[in-house]
Amino acid sequence: MTNPKSEDSSVVPMDIVPTDKQDDGASKPDPVAAFLLDVKINVGFLEKAVVAFEHRYITRVLRNLNTLRKSWTVDLLAQVTTQHVADDYYKALYLSNLGAASQSMELDSSSQQKPVSEVEAYFGLLIVTYLHDLNQLDKGLKLSSILVESIRASNRRTLDQIAARIYFYYARFHELKNCSAEARPHLLAAQRTATLRRDEDTQAMLLNLLLRDYLQHNLYDQADKLVSKTTFPESAGNNQVARYMYYLGRIKAVQLDYTSSHRHLLQAIRKAPQTATAAGFQQTANKLAIIVQLLMGEIPERSVFRQPMLRKSLLPYLHITQAVRVGDLSQFQETVATFGDVFRADQNLTLISRLRHNVIKTGIRMISISYSRISLRDICLKLQLDSEEDAEYIVAKAIRDGVIDASLDHEKGYMKSKENADIYSTAEPQNAFHQRISFCLNLHNESVKAMRFPDGVDRKELASANALREEEQKLAKEIIDGADLDDDDDMGDF
Repeated sequence: MTNPKSEDSSVVPMDIVPTDKQDDGASKPDPVAAFLLDVKINVGFLEKAVVAFEHRYITRVLRNLNTLRKSWTVDLLAQVTTQHVADDYYKALYLSNLGAASQSMELDSSSQQKPVSEVEAYFGLLIVTYLHDLNQLDKGLKLSSILVESIRASNRRTLDQIAARIYFYYARFHELKNCSAEARPHLLAAQRTATLRRDEDTQAMLLNLLLRDYLQHNLYDQADKLVSKTTFPESAGNNQVARYMYYLGRIKAVQLDYTSSHRHLLQAIRKAPQTATAAGFQQTANKLAIIVQLLMGEIPERSVFRQPMLRKSLLPYLHITQAVRVGDLSQFQETVATFGDVFRADQNLTLISRLRHNVIKTGIRMISISYSRISLRDICLKLQLDSEEDAEYIVAKAIRDGVIDASLDHEKGYMKSKENADIYSTAEPQNAFHQRISFCLNLHNESVKAMRFPDGVDRKELASANALREEEQKLAKEIIDGADLDDDDDMGDF
């Protein structure tokens, strides 16, 4: 009897099966053969996704992109392009960008607007990514622009995920060449088109790209208007949701809405990958979250600064937190002067400058706890303020805001602290309890929205529920009919 596995030679072509063997008999992986096999499998998945209209195949293909980036070369990309790209125009275009175009192939400038299919778009994404890795900005910008124009001429839902990646590199090349303002009108037009076509993958990507561009140029008003006029798709991936929440958190922080900003930043940190590949995003989001938490009057947990992935990058923010916690204005100013370049590079220096008032309020709170009566001059010396008038103004504002419970004597020039009242007789415990309940309810609602069920399960459950309901109604009717017959028999006997 023959082995059925040996007869099926169509699964893996013999010309790309790794044949190298080690001394112990174990197979030695061949990176070239593995690359060719992965590309061939990905092309098969793309064709299957088009026929079956299944987006999960395209998702699987895009997840394999990082694996291909580790082993590809110009020769390998040119080889797979020649083998799998059927359209002569795109084949010549890709080979010319790789520097491997033959003399017989010439680009037809009149066909640049022709629609692109899934396979051609996938290989275009591979070559654009390759040019980005080599920092060939001119070639990458030109090729990505051609692909974007071709994608606009197409209206295929199986192209959505690949189109979103191409738009990312299109914006990235403009950003690296310091001409992102030129791409902004095209991104806005593409976002409107994606909204009309219900292209949620491209829509989520373009929203994040536009918000990133606005925030880099400090156009917070335009970013806020874009957020208010658009709706982020609910079916977007966690990576895009995490970026969107981070941008919302930064916008709200600049607009002094620290509570909403902190909530958005926590969601961004939770939804972002917790692996080393997303270390940069985790560090950036945690830096902003720490500043916002300090502006809210809260002190971050010590465990945040002890995480191995965040420990080194959060060291300047740890010194800022320590200065705010003890209310030491001199330590705060010294930390800002020492790490000013770091804060400026993180685009957080403006928010950190707002913490000076929090440091002063913390110092006043510590003074009110330590002294039952203290002169304004002593407060001015302890907080290193310019004059007693500034100290009087700051103390009066702290009393008005409820930071301290004290009274101010303007004529004699002193502050008198009142006795500490029982906090449980105030509304503070109720407010804290309400905040925790709201957080738990929001977490429950987000968890319910994130739940996914297999297709058709709800229909089966509905059919079984309807059948069970009909059976119960039939049984109840039989019971009623039987009861009526029993009543008739009783009446006859009577």
